[in-house]
Amino acid sequence: MSCLKLGLPKGSLEQSTTELFAQAGWNIVSRTRNYFPVVDDVELQCTLVRSQEMALYVANGTLDLGLTGLDWIIEQECQDRVIEVCDLVYSKSSNQGCRWVLVVPQQSSIQSINDLNGKKIATELVNFTRNYLSQRGIHAEVEFSWGATEAKVVEGLVDAAVEITETGSTIRAHGLRIVCDLLQTHTRLIANPQAWLDPWKKEKIDQIALLLRASLDARHKVALKMNVPADRIDPIVALLPSLRAPTVSHLYKTDWLAVETVVDRALVRDLLPRLQQAGAQGILEYDLQKVI
Repeated sequence: MSCLKLGLPKGSLEQSTTELFAQAGWNIVSRTRNYFPVVDDVELQCTLVRSQEMALYVANGTLDLGLTGLDWIIEQECQDRVIEVCDLVYSKSSNQGCRWVLVVPQQSSIQSINDLNGKKIATELVNFTRNYLSQRGIHAEVEFSWGATEAKVVEGLVDAAVEITETGSTIRAHGLRIVCDLLQTHTRLIANPQAWLDPWKKEKIDQIALLLRASLDARHKVALKMNVPADRIDPIVALLPSLRAPTVSHLYKTDWLAVETVVDRALVRDLLPRLQQAGAQGILEYDLQKVI
């Protein structure tokens, strides 16, 4: 039987990735001190891999498919050695992904990227940072940081750091200042080029991509159901945004109608009071699993 080798990010994204796959229809269970989670699909073989290394393993064919950030694809210089199947933004704290930023102490004289000449910078994203500075004619020492990068700036071990953040709150809490953004990144589903050319593997990859995207789209939508007097249907339908048009059907032996639609989750708190004021009753809101 054919099998697709799938790399799952180990670390901070591990739980949220497992939850996304569960919503998409695959139950993945990690085992203590084991890098090979169990999945309820005989056509899949899962391996936990650090995001920083995922692109390398997909590029060399150790894995057929994997999830990693654009930042690590660029850092490992794999842009031309993997197929970027689709974007997947599923961080719990941000719908915009993350950004790599240049940070310095609050009182630093560094005000722009051009002030880095002759300075020392710490970062995990060494190759990208060196290339970024080189393309702008800036000569600085860039050293690899094994962690606690912000602390090195605070303690004066380096002049600046290139660090990843979602909201910037942790950076500010350490008394640091963001000078500028260098790279916007989020998770991408990437495939090995040879796997992409294999018809069976390509079909399996497309299935996974479709259901993961459908699950993410569903997180931003809710379904609404309500009962509406027939003489109030037009003003109430006018209030309802939907993917196409709301579904309207007659309730048995009454002059009331049942209305069902899908709307953006962010609109609900303002929409529900307006629907009630317009005459809707028995309004139900429920989450969706997938939107295709």
